[in-house]
Amino acid sequence: MNTPDPDPQSVLVLQGGGALGAYQAGVYEVLEAHDIAIDWVAGISIGAINAAIIAGNAPGDRLPAMRRFWDMVSRELQYRVDGPAGFARRAMNEFAAGYTAMFGAPGFFTPRFPIPLPEWPNDLSRLSYYDTTPLRATLLELVDFDRLNRADVRFSVGAVNMLDGNFAYFDNTERTIGPEHIMASGALPPGFPPVEIDGEWYWDGGLVSNTPLQYILDNRSPREMNVYQVDLFSSRGIVPTTMADVAQREKDIRFSSRTRFNTDMSQELQKMRAAAKRLRRKLPAELRDDPDLVRLLHARSAGAVAVMHLINRARGYETNSKDYEFSRRTVNEHWACGQHDAQRSLSHPEWINRDVSPDEIVTFDLAGDHDGDRLQHPLDVPHDGEAA
Repeated sequence: MNTPDPDPQSVLVLQGGGALGAYQAGVYEVLEAHDIAIDWVAGISIGAINAAIIAGNAPGDRLPAMRRFWDMVSRELQYRVDGPAGFARRAMNEFAAGYTAMFGAPGFFTPRFPIPLPEWPNDLSRLSYYDTTPLRATLLELVDFDRLNRADVRFSVGAVNMLDGNFAYFDNTERTIGPEHIMASGALPPGFPPVEIDGEWYWDGGLVSNTPLQYILDNRSPREMNVYQVDLFSSRGIVPTTMADVAQREKDIRFSSRTRFNTDMSQELQKMRAAAKRLRRKLPAELRDDPDLVRLLHARSAGAVAVMHLINRARGYETNSKDYEFSRRTVNEHWACGQHDAQRSLSHPEWINRDVSPDEIVTFDLAGDHDGDRLQHPLDVPHDGEAA
């Protein structure tokens, strides 16, 4: 890349998305296999949990801890459909999601009994259909919070203050992080209860923005940066033909819409900084330190930013329930998809030969999002003897 910094900062950005988060684990496995050391990891909701496992473990322990988490929260169902797609697989996934809705996910959440009624007053920590106490125990088991708070890897998770609606980030360079900060980032109502931190109550950060990319771009240092942005919902899709498709498409748009907005806005700001820098060179010396111009320049170059955008694309058998479908087979498929997309992107000539100037933010979406590309995905291709 065209910048004097020989050691670019590597940043992993993890979106929220429940059971789809196994895709992020697959991406991380490939990044580790390519010896890409993560300097900063930021997450929302399930992304916050994956981020905590990464920042809270030694490099050699991260993947085993991540596998332990995803094996813990998923279930191997007694009955399964081996076909890659079709109505039978769709029905089986719906059954698995219904099972999770009824019985919860081990090590993650359990249903409340009795179910809270709409007008039934309750303690704030119990205002939800599920109890997330098991998640706290899981985090304490799988995350070394002493290591996380040493900030060898910078760690940031986002949540929303439920009283004023403002977005908040909990960053290990600014405060001591505990299990409650990760749980707050994933406290999506009405399923999960709000979490109290320092006398304030917080809900899932995805209520405001489901990706922490903007926080990264707003708080970065003036150095070259490679951002691996892993999204669990795709903004692109097909025209719905059923009510189930409508529900899924609405969820995809709602939780993915700010991703492109954030990158586009940051690219425009970067162009404005570059224009201001060029303008400064044209001005007489007495005007070059004008406060308004200094503000436009932010007093320093923000550095080149290359964003590898990895997106978990919708699959034919998935429905609106895909983010709480925790069957072991589907979780493993999401993991494998993350591996496939990360490997394809890292080996793509456009990424290998990228050349980003110090005043640019460039996004690379290289895993393939056209129908023809996705049909070549190993998990979409029928096995021998199976119909497409």
